[in-house]
Amino acid sequence: MSTLANSLIRQGLRGAVGRTPMIRLGRVSEATGCEILAKAEYANAGGSVKDRAALYLIADAVKRGQLKPGGTVVEGTAGNTGIGLAHLCNALGYKCVIFMPETQSKEKIDLLRVLSATVYPVPAVAYTDPNNYNHQAKRFAEELENSVWTNQFDNTANRLAHYETTGPEIWEETEGRVDAVAFATGTGGTLAGVGTFLKERNPDVRTFLLDPEGSVLYNYFTNGELKRQGDGSITEGIGQGRVTQNLSGAPVDHALHITDAMAVEHTFRLLHEEGFFVGASSGINVAGAVQAARQMGPGHVIVTCLCDLGQRYYAKLFSRKFLESKNLLTAVPEHYRQWLH
Repeated sequence: MSTLANSLIRQGLRGAVGRTPMIRLGRVSEATGCEILAKAEYANAGGSVKDRAALYLIADAVKRGQLKPGGTVVEGTAGNTGIGLAHLCNALGYKCVIFMPETQSKEKIDLLRVLSATVYPVPAVAYTDPNNYNHQAKRFAEELENSVWTNQFDNTANRLAHYETTGPEIWEETEGRVDAVAFATGTGGTLAGVGTFLKERNPDVRTFLLDPEGSVLYNYFTNGELKRQGDGSITEGIGQGRVTQNLSGAPVDHALHITDAMAVEHTFRLLHEEGFFVGASSGINVAGAVQAARQMGPGHVIVTCLCDLGQRYYAKLFSRKFLESKNLLTAVPEHYRQWLH
């Protein structure tokens, strides 16, 4: 039987990463007078924006001869990169081992195990601590034959994924009319790759780095100091205590500090006003896009992304008790609180 092959048919799981829909967010567009658009990155095969990096990290390891058939992929991750890697390892015939901070959502840990990954939740400690989850992942891979630590934070294959896929998609889908992009930053790969590509096409495109509470990047790009702003965030997988290799040299025009209250408000507005059930990193992205729109003024096209779905954070982010414990219940618009569990 002949195999069907055309541009509308994706080839396996790898083919289902990228080419995500571009969505106009009506309420915030109308409120700001700008076109606020979002790439629906939850539509990637593994359910998040991190699938793009995961695909390129594995391809890079294979190209370099670090990963051979039947080998093991090892990564330190807050969850989504690990989930993307686990999906791809199943599709490509590799094993997957994940080290992650034990503070991350139970939903993501459980999902990784269902995907057949070996998961080691470890205490959440600073990058300077030798027991940081990234360092533990590196040591584990070094002691295991035919394995690779994919090193999502400092392996610039991550940035390349967004330079070669996300950036071109945004340029094409906006017909070159994009004026700004706004992304929360963890590894830095999305902002660096997209920003570099778009500025090569149009140097006037502005890049906004969105930084949560407890991260150093707002202060670093504002005044050159690696100083934390705030005490910590309920968000997962974004924020940073250092400048990663993926972020190093990235074309960052503006840095915005986005509070948890702003992230929560926009997460629930996305759910109840736009219909999108997403996580708090998407809330930060939309909150930042709105700030960028107000800073630039009406008539601009601003692109961000919806990173993943809210089901991965259901037990905490959508819990009245949890939000109360973080003094964030009042950030949820009052008429939407009745649907919290």
